[in-house]
Amino acid sequence: MPDFIERLRDAKIIGRGGAEYPAHLKWTAVKHAKGRYKTVIANASEREPDVFKDFHVLHKHLEDVFKGMMLAMETVSAFEGIFNLNAEYESKLKPRFDACIADAAKNGFKIRLFEEFPSYIGGEETALLNAFEGKRCEPRMKPPYPTESGYRGRPTLIHNVETLYDISRVADGTYDGKRYFAVSGVVPNIGTYHLPATSTVWEVLESSKNIPAEPFFVQVGGGASGVVLNSDQTKKEVAHGAAAIIVHLQSEEPRSLILQWLEFYHHESCGKCTPCREGTYQLLRMVEEHQEIPWKRMEPILEVLEQTSFCALGRSVPVPIRSYFSNVLHGK
Repeated sequence: MPDFIERLRDAKIIGRGGAEYPAHLKWTAVKHAKGRYKTVIANASEREPDVFKDFHVLHKHLEDVFKGMMLAMETVSAFEGIFNLNAEYESKLKPRFDACIADAAKNGFKIRLFEEFPSYIGGEETALLNAFEGKRCEPRMKPPYPTESGYRGRPTLIHNVETLYDISRVADGTYDGKRYFAVSGVVPNIGTYHLPATSTVWEVLESSKNIPAEPFFVQVGGGASGVVLNSDQTKKEVAHGAAAIIVHLQSEEPRSLILQWLEFYHHESCGKCTPCREGTYQLLRMVEEHQEIPWKRMEPILEVLEQTSFCALGRSVPVPIRSYFSNVLHGK
């Protein structure tokens, strides 16, 4: 019987929170890390616009997610588990969470619930660790990485809830290489779909019967950070770790869309670093003050955000703006 970490490697289980890091490497690092007390964290932060697949997984497969979490705790010899739940989901899921936590306790697993006030930066693993410790929710310097020094300095394994669901399916022999895609926007069948992870964006839309009759483009990954693709590109690009696919009509007013992204980023910036704090503010003001989007004036700020932001939040700001300009507006 192979070691369960080897089974994760053979099944090619990767993180479903966006980074797509191989799960077996995280488990190996925590298992062999020095330290008597280790922690396993399930992260259901899910604050980005139009991203709701984690809620679907929790609603449909909560017991399987807990099974994956307990397997992780047992394998890496964790002292405790912490389940981070977006507080907006609390009223719908809390009774079932209490039951799962009680069942885990009967089997010797110490798991507690942390209800996070929803924040985009809370999806960044080290910012989440700070929130757990009662500190300001902002990212830490890495290294050290959480697998070496995470919650309260202990070796810590952090997984997205969909990853833990996949892990439970590996354990019971039913994992089939599929993943969840949340599809929304100007489509008739908004929802979450379980499809092969190798699906192109077009195949996801086709399988879910969500291909618009009018000219369209999509945002893949999330409603703020996702890359924007024109309809021709959707037939070539594999969706990969996309938590969401948002469909827009070609006729959508560009300035409104750019403002939507910038308002979100400015609101969600934790303020830790100057490039992100000031850059998102300046970009937002710039677009608000002009009826025509000042693309050339925006580019130097986007470059600074990309090159100097402390964490991925600031570095992701240029992605939707630049890809929308090049792929949809064609430089006009």
